[in-house]
Amino acid sequence: MAFDAFYDQIMQFQHGNNKSGLAITLLVLALVAQSSSFSVYAQELEPRAYSNAPVGLNFLLVGYQYSAGALLFDTALPITDANAEVNMGLLAYVRTLGIAGKSAKAGVLLPYADLHADGFVDGEFRTRDDTGLADPAFYFTINLYGAPALSFKEFKDFQQDTIVGFTFKLTAPLGVYDNEKLLNIGTNRWSFEPEFGVSQAIGRWTLEAAAAAVFYTDNNDFDNGSSRQQDPIYSLQGHVIYSFANKMWAAISATYFTGGRTSIDGVTMNDLQQTSRTGFVLVLPINRKNSIKLFGNSGVSTRTGSDYDALGIAWQYRWGQGM
Repeated sequence: MAFDAFYDQIMQFQHGNNKSGLAITLLVLALVAQSSSFSVYAQELEPRAYSNAPVGLNFLLVGYQYSAGALLFDTALPITDANAEVNMGLLAYVRTLGIAGKSAKAGVLLPYADLHADGFVDGEFRTRDDTGLADPAFYFTINLYGAPALSFKEFKDFQQDTIVGFTFKLTAPLGVYDNEKLLNIGTNRWSFEPEFGVSQAIGRWTLEAAAAAVFYTDNNDFDNGSSRQQDPIYSLQGHVIYSFANKMWAAISATYFTGGRTSIDGVTMNDLQQTSRTGFVLVLPINRKNSIKLFGNSGVSTRTGSDYDALGIAWQYRWGQGM
């Protein structure tokens, strides 16, 4: 999708010989990365992540996303008919910067989630409900080529051609977490995501592509003291964007990600993820300072993890130098 999105979820069940129960770990990765809007996703889809914007602008975003779908696992696990619903509120802030003559952005996203999951484990129906702060996300983007740092006045004459940029995202383990529960909104671990992207303008059309990898620290307090490790997840995404004369814009997107195999106390799970998703974004300007974003995304194919659909809406307010 995009706010460039509001959501990333990796859900898993783990069933051990000495445990009988539902084991789900919910990862909410969110980020904010646009000059004129934001987005949140699952293996997040982010159109216009590298678009240029005048230095000294501030963006405040308030949004809501509803996600629902099936949780898919290795057929060897005794888990069937597993489903989850997530209602997520989002509060985000972004500021545009100039660094060594290049345009940049720094931002923070604070998500709050209400989660319900249910399913059958060994034929026994289980449910889990949880509400609270999800792991906040921080990000920094710098355009390395094709998008110089400009004042509001200078930006009026800027015409995009090719932009190449880099983003670093950090997710902190500050969400609600209970080590006695197998299902949590928080992840109790850090994640780090470097990404390179390119954006090419062709008239009113813009074509974009990005490649990223997410690295995770260990959760050493998983399920009453077990250690849970996860391999990196690698992703590719592409976007086709059209900008209308009235500043409205729309995008269709697709992403593919793979990796993320986990291990519990050194025992490797058969849970390699291979998933593709599609999404859309529609941004509707209200006036110079306010806009509304509608977004959604859906799974196309999933090996393990989650196969869900998501819809959301967000309001964005911008202010700062030159406004």
